Amino acid sequence: MTLDPISTGIALEIGKIVLKTVWEGGGKVAGMLGRTVDKATQNLVFQASQKYVENYEKRHGILKVLGMREPVTLESVYAAVQFLDDRALQRFESVEALEETYRLSEGRSFQGKDCPKQEGLKVANAKQYLMVLGGPGAGKSTFLRRMGLEALKGNKGAYQPGYIPVFVDLKVFNKGEINIEKTIAEEFRICGFPSPEESTQRLLQQGKLLVLLDGLDEVATDRMNEAISQIQNFVDAHKQNRYIASCRVAAYRHNFRLFTDVAMADFDDAQIKQFIDNWFRREPDIAEDCWKKLNSKDHTAAKELTQTPLLLTLVCLLYERSRKFPTNRSTLYERALRVLLEEWAAEKGIPQDDLYKGLDTKRKEMMLAEIAHDSFQQNRLFSTRREIADQIEQLLKEILPDEKGVDGLKVLRSIEVQHGILVERADGIYSFSHLTLQEYLTAQHIDDQRQIEKLVTEHLTDRRWKEVFILVAGLMRGGADELLLLMEKKAQTYLNTPKLKALVMWADQATAGSAGNYKPAAKRAAAIFLHLDLDPDRALANAYAHALAHILDFPIALAVNLDLNPDLNHVLVQSLSRALSLAYTFEKTKIFKSVNFVVLIARLEALKTKISRNNQPIEFCRAFHNKVLQTWCNALNLNLELVDLSEAETEALDNYFYASWLMVRCRQAAVRVSPTTWADIEDRMVTVRD
Repeated sequence: MTLDPISTGIALEIGKIVLKTVWEGGGKVAGMLGRTVDKATQNLVFQASQKYVENYEKRHGILKVLGMREPVTLESVYAAVQFLDDRALQRFESVEALEETYRLSEGRSFQGKDCPKQEGLKVANAKQYLMVLGGPGAGKSTFLRRMGLEALKGNKGAYQPGYIPVFVDLKVFNKGEINIEKTIAEEFRICGFPSPEESTQRLLQQGKLLVLLDGLDEVATDRMNEAISQIQNFVDAHKQNRYIASCRVAAYRHNFRLFTDVAMADFDDAQIKQFIDNWFRREPDIAEDCWKKLNSKDHTAAKELTQTPLLLTLVCLLYERSRKFPTNRSTLYERALRVLLEEWAAEKGIPQDDLYKGLDTKRKEMMLAEIAHDSFQQNRLFSTRREIADQIEQLLKEILPDEKGVDGLKVLRSIEVQHGILVERADGIYSFSHLTLQEYLTAQHIDDQRQIEKLVTEHLTDRRWKEVFILVAGLMRGGADELLLLMEKKAQTYLNTPKLKALVMWADQATAGSAGNYKPAAKRAAAIFLHLDLDPDRALANAYAHALAHILDFPIALAVNLDLNPDLNHVLVQSLSRALSLAYTFEKTKIFKSVNFVVLIARLEALKTKISRNNQPIEFCRAFHNKVLQTWCNALNLNLELVDLSEAETEALDNYFYASWLMVRCRQAAVRVSPTTWADIEDRMVTVRD
């Protein structure tokens, strides 16, 4: 490998550091090769330095994970890291406090948007001793490797110049002697530095090394105490140098006296986009398309996975192969779960610490699925350590009946350290690492007829369960027919008053046999949408009626609600403009069988002359709005009473359209559905059944 001019310059800088440190300091090397540095010695050191840069870039500057076909340079996909001020998490003293804070955030990130963050590079430059904590795949090792690459650049890099980075993979201490200085000397020896042991000693004495200690959690349990002692002693003996260490947060139960502890923050939108742009740097159009789709409502839960670099890498790989995200979203989440349970540890060469014989991946998954389901059923996202440990013990008595004296706390800790699926959010308070994974595991647990009936009966219109319904449909390998029929039956119960039934019957009669080339159910939903849009107080049900029509391929735009502007004339103009816009739109769609939109538009245009330029009293505004409403109802042959829904009726209609919309989403996610079953359901949608 031939170094580029920049790397050659970096090698020269490293050579100068070595020569200055070792020869000016005297010692064995200077005694062997002479106090003066001749040309041959310089060449020897510079060649070794070139080899050192080459080795570091080959071993630590390349990324190839999760079955990537081709390796990529780490710098080409790297997104700037941020550290979380973990003191922000320590303020929570109870499960209830965490639950309240999370729900107030109205997001899917457990870290929240207001947690203080610090730029990783700045922290690394400011702190001589730094301990980086994070979950599996959070980017700890990548950050250490990147800091080494920056240090290698000397004056051209973003890290403090004058330090030679040495990357020490701590899991090498699982075998053989634990000797950090000897490990560093070996890095110099294989590159051809003269007398590497003496050179290492002099560099350490002069504080010229950036020692990167990666993966403390990957040291075997039976060697951990010795490794910690050796690290402490080494740092104490060579305080002049700089150190960055990493450990999974769940495994960090030590007090490294000199180190500042920081936690990896979840990726925010800017970091996710930067990573995607970097990943598809040669195809910016694809990067933009990937980012756009990821931010669509259809992929809200998938985007949550991208908050960690490991799963963001998985998402980019899947998108790279097909230029789309899996239609069946359970495929993506199943793959993500498999990465956390098996693949990531295997790729990093971390031995699996299974506490009990028979507690394999499948059984772990079963156990996690029941824990996820039970907490979701109780509307809880957080649980205490003791609650989860007790549940683990109870489940393992059933899963592994031959095991005696099962320790739930040890199993919880093992899962937390190895897989990062259950994580400690505050002292003794746990949650799943991603809400998406909890939803997927909850769906996995719902695998028989009784549980599906309970799901539909209790949670059909609970928006919190939306993703679970869609995932259940995607996991039903035998077909989702029964789920959809149960959903349809439950949805019909929301059309529970004579007025609601009359409204739906009007939509059916008004659109049946019309010229518009759309599905009958879409026409009926669009008609209800138009009816609801006549009154801005029906905004929520309006939105779901629109969503149902849209998902059934009806191209209408959702009208905006009235702006409650103090200028009442402005309200009147806005109201009339919206009415005209809808009239023009629906005239083109031809979904109504006998509505003369030309006459309707003319009458609405005539109403414009009634609006004075001067502000009108509120009584006039109400009368004007009623006039617009009456004009619409006359044109649509719609009884004005059907527009006046009670609050309870509006809520029921909202639930009906939400349930119908969710049925369509479940149909789209399902692996198998009988065409006949779905055709019948769709034909009955937005109708009154006897």
